[in-house]
Amino acid sequence: MQSLSPVFLLVLALQLAIAQDNLNFNNFVDTFASCKWDSPDFDACIKNALNTCRAYFKTGIPELSISPFDPFFAKEIVQTRGGSNFNYRLKLINVSEYGWTDSIVTKFKSNRNKRWLQYSQFFPEKWLDGEYEFQGKVMNRNIDNKGAWNLTLYDYIQTTTVSRPSNTGNIKVRIEVQSIGDMKLHVSHLLRGRTFMENVLDRMINASWRPGFAVVRPLVNDMVSTAFTEIFNNNFKDLDLNTILPN
Repeated sequence: MQSLSPVFLLVLALQLAIAQDNLNFNNFVDTFASCKWDSPDFDACIKNALNTCRAYFKTGIPELSISPFDPFFAKEIVQTRGGSNFNYRLKLINVSEYGWTDSIVTKFKSNRNKRWLQYSQFFPEKWLDGEYEFQGKVMNRNIDNKGAWNLTLYDYIQTTTVSRPSNTGNIKVRIEVQSIGDMKLHVSHLLRGRTFMENVLDRMINASWRPGFAVVRPLVNDMVSTAFTEIFNNNFKDLDLNTILPN
């Protein structure tokens, strides 16, 4: 997907500014008024409604107990991997993610009977920051490190699959990274405060991340999916869609 032009982004910003003046529960529900379950145009209608409602990412919808999503915040995300020669525990702390309000849903499909939906989302720019703690073992060498990090993704596309198995009331979320136009990653204290070498490593990572990303993509998908499973359950587990969608 091509980068969005500055003119388009300006128009988008103006539209969102105007929308901010009309953010209330009734207007939110009205946006979905044409989306009828049994209509062949249901998925297209939901996609358009979601894009119309992007300004609500910043405010949330208190009447539905939906918290703001832009930025979204995760107190802690933990990932562990084990093996005889390589194992680690990575904890991301106080993670904030920005850019949802400017994102665009490009595809949406659902199956009501299977309690399943999937949508693809384009972010012109998405950025995250937080702290990290890393404990691991590589070839009998112990590693224990912590610091701060920030990540910016440009022209980023992800696909989110949301399901609710019939044998549980919980929501399951799977997020897959589809493509990244560019990426900037900065991690402090990678080499225990050896500033010169850390700066060299920083430049190397940001100049040559593409080949290595194919290897770490599954780990990124797993970590993000874990975070959003919790976020979706906190916000949407008890949501009655009949409150929003016409019968």
